[in-house]
This record gives sequence, structure tokens and C-alpha cells, in this order.
Amino acid sequence: MQPDSFEVTGGRPLKGELHPQGAKNEALQIISAVLLTDDPVTISNVPDILDVNKLIELLGGLGVTVERLAPDTYRFCAGTVDINYLRSDNFMKDAGRLRGSVMLIGPLLARFGRATLPKPGGDKIGRRRLDTHFLGFQKLGAEFKYDDDKDIYYIEQPKNGLSGTYLHMDEISVTGTANVVMAAVLAKGKTTIYNAACEPYVQQLCRMLQRMGARIDGLGSNLLHIEGVEHLGGTEHRCLPDMIEIGSFIGLAAMTQSDITIKDAGVEHLGIIPYTFERLGIRIDRKGDDLHIPAQEHYEIQTFIDGSILTIYDAPWPGFTPDLMSIILVTATQARGSVLVHQKMFESRLFFVDKLIDMGAQIILCDPHRATVIGLDRRYPLRGIEMTSPDIRAGQALLIAALSAKGKSIIHNVHQIDRGYQHIDQRLNAIGADIRRM
Repeated sequence: MQPDSFEVTGGRPLKGELHPQGAKNEALQIISAVLLTDDPVTISNVPDILDVNKLIELLGGLGVTVERLAPDTYRFCAGTVDINYLRSDNFMKDAGRLRGSVMLIGPLLARFGRATLPKPGGDKIGRRRLDTHFLGFQKLGAEFKYDDDKDIYYIEQPKNGLSGTYLHMDEISVTGTANVVMAAVLAKGKTTIYNAACEPYVQQLCRMLQRMGARIDGLGSNLLHIEGVEHLGGTEHRCLPDMIEIGSFIGLAAMTQSDITIKDAGVEHLGIIPYTFERLGIRIDRKGDDLHIPAQEHYEIQTFIDGSILTIYDAPWPGFTPDLMSIILVTATQARGSVLVHQKMFESRLFFVDKLIDMGAQIILCDPHRATVIGLDRRYPLRGIEMTSPDIRAGQALLIAALSAKGKSIIHNVHQIDRGYQHIDQRLNAIGADIRRM
């Protein structure tokens, strides 16, 4: 058996408290932003996961001073940066393995005038184009080239620097918005970004930049106004709890008939995530900033008012996040009733359902974007099988399925889960799970 595997014994109810990690998607943006200043920046509630740790290693290679003050707290100082490291074989190799490395382009371009990036890797969940990022940089005046033979992006400022502009983004991209914002805060003049993403991650980035001295208006909306400044200073920042992990824990509790309390969940930043799981019939009790999911023998999927089948689909914030569609799908397999899951943003993200079908789930894959789940209402428990994790979110969904299944499951390629979920086996074992890392 591969060492990169979990052996999971399912069918055991869990009980206890879970503390969500810091938000992965926020951390990747916030950590990249330290390149915008030569002053120290301290960031806390940083998740200890592969993708974040790889990005921190990239900053170290660039010459950024990195101090780990506590298990979840780092101090960064980009006072001396070796911009030539961007052309090194080590950078090309390491950045090419990490999708989040694209977030370095905006701050490097803004402060140092140029950036280089190999075509980044990441999850195999369909096309994830970077056009929105580069079109935004070009609007600010940057010159962009793509080396087709080497799969390398080159981007440089013009001689007179970046200039503010009106930018209507062609898609609501979280990382695209964040990257352009980081470039625009040091550009000359005013930048207006329309059709901007307004996810909590982007809002958090903008608040941090404001504390550093940036002038940004329109937080929480899809229309941002940025007045460029000449210099940014240091600051301190704390990442939000990870809303994706919180949603995963809600689905886990329902699937395994567990009594779980999610502590310090940042409820005000969760949007419609709790409500969407409640539409599957899951009971969620709000206690201050905690979420309590009591053990439920049954949970019943709602229908629309006219009695038609419920459809859950992803959408840009404040809609339902695409990163939880895999969790919604697996959770519905043991509900009472049926639901149509419509994954609009990525055309390959539902292809893991074949593994759930092998476990006994009743799912009809309608096309690359839609699947109908016919809930089993626990009449037929899922059965343990051997499977492979294709991406971060599907990997977590398969882990939830394995924890609810009868018998043992083997999940290979679990480094995909480790990319997004901090010490997940240890944390779940602490409340009664049986997960063995092999």
C-alpha cells in the first residue's frame, strides 16, 4: 500500500469539539501581500497545511525573512528580496506545483516592477484560466508575455510605472480580484474595479491593506475604488476561521450521526453556508460564535415551495461557495429525499461520484456539471472500498463518506487532503474517528 494513504474504519459516531483552522484561501492572499512593504507584517491563525507552507517556502527563497512566532503565527519582512530568484530552477519547480503561487504576481509587479511565473498546478477540477489576472495587469499598463514552449508567464511594468484605470472584470474571480487589488494599491492615480469578487477573503485582504496605508473604498461590494499610494507599512492580521472546513464538519456530523460543536466559527462571515446545509434537513444550533450539530438519526431534504426537487448550485459570494459542493453532494447520499447538485464553475469537480456509487450511493451524473442524488435515508449504509482522492475538496468528501461507511476504506493520494485540511486525521481521531495514516 502507498504511504500516502488513510485506512478508515467507518460507522463510528463522533462526539466533541472541533476548532476550525485559519482560512486557506485567505492565507494564500494575505501571505503574498507581505511583499508590498519592507516593514514587518505579523499574521496569525495561519493554517499548517501543505499549500500554505509551500507558499511560505517560496517567500523564503525570495529572500523574505520568515519567523515562526507560534504554531499559527508568523512574522514576515520583505526588506530584501532577490528578484532574480524568480528565474531560478528551484522557483520554477516549486511555484509550478502550487496554484496559490499566482498570488505573488500582483505584489511583485507593484513593488519590484516585474514577475515571472511557471504555469501553476493545483487541483484537476477543470479549466482554471488566468486571463482575468493578466488582463487586469495589462489594464494597469503592464506588459505581458507567455512562453508557450516553457509554459512561463512574464510580466513587467512600463517605464513610468503602473497607472490607475477603470477595469470591468470579465469574470468574478476571487484570486483575480485580489491580485489586481494588490497591484493597484501602489499604482499611480485611481483604479476602479467593477464586477469585483466580494468574498470575505477579499474583504480581509482589503482591510489588511488599509491598515498598511492603502486607500480602498467599497469593501463588501462588487465595486472597488483604489487610490494608489507611494508606500505601504507593516501591520498585524488574523485570518478568519476556514468556512470550507466548517461546512465540511457540518456534513460530517450529519453523515456519521455525530454530536459535534464547532468552536469560534466566525458565524457572521459564513453567509448562507449554514442555511444551505439546513435545507438538507440538518439541524444547526447557533450558540454565540459556536455551531452545535446534534446527532440526527434522519435528516430530510426540503423541496421548493411548489414541490419540485431542490437544486443547490454554486455562485459568487454572497452565493454558495463552489468549494463545498462536493460536501453537499456526499452529505445528501444519506438524507431522506433527492437533490440536484449543479456545479457551475468547474466541469470536472463531480467526477469523483463514481467512487461514491461504488460505495453504494444512488447518484445519477447528468453531465459534467450536474448530479442528482437520491438519498438512502440510512436504509443502506455506504460500504468501505479502496479509492483515490482526486483533489482537496473531493478528498475530504470521500473521507466523510468513509467515516460513515460500514467496514474499512483505503483512501490513497491523501496529500491532496493535507493541502487544505490541517492534521485532519489527528483532529478527528481525538473525537472518536478511526483514521490510520499509512
